[in-house]
Amino acid sequence: MLEITCNDRLGKKVRVKCNPDDTVGDLKKLIAAQTGTRWDKIVLKKWYTTFKDHIQLQDYEIHDGMNIELYYQ
Repeated sequence: MLEITCNDRLGKKVRVKCNPDDTVGDLKKLIAAQTGTRWDKIVLKKWYTTFKDHIQLQDYEIHDGMNIELYYQ
């Protein structure tokens, strides 16, 4: 079980628990449930890498306690 922190730099910081074999799309749906935004309007990035929805978190080497940047489309 991973705990990931997403920060949108506008004052909203969301902590989400998920599994390493979840996809990025699943992570977006968990974030959307906490923030109240639609999951398809969320863009997740780490530095300049934009995460694609169909790829698993373990393939992107996302680990427990990691911070991810949260943007709105």
